[in-house]
Amino acid sequence: MDDEKQIRWVGSAYDDLLAFPKDARREAGFQLGKVQADLEPTDWKPFEAVGAGTREIRIRGASGVYRVMYVAKFEEAIYVLHCFQKKTQATSKQDRAIAEARYRAVARARKEMR
Repeated sequence: MDDEKQIRWVGSAYDDLLAFPKDARREAGFQLGKVQADLEPTDWKPFEAVGAGTREIRIRGASGVYRVMYVAKFEEAIYVLHCFQKKTQATSKQDRAIAEARYRAVARARKEMR
């Protein structure tokens, strides 16, 4: 589909997603496909603490709990900021810091392109 947004992977996000178990990886791909088609993922929540417009896809499977943080508010692409396995109830400071740094890098790169 030509009207689907391109996905741009920030930092190691793509490699981190590839490290997910097969079921979680497949579900993440399906949910990102919905985002590309301008649809809502099945299970998500806003994650504004990382940056304006940031969302978190929540994936629960037999192999664990996984998250995909992304920003889709920009016209040119969906930026996948961070993919990780969740090990505690709250998102760890380290995972939040990684996503925040990548969000700032995207914002900086977009500003330089103007």
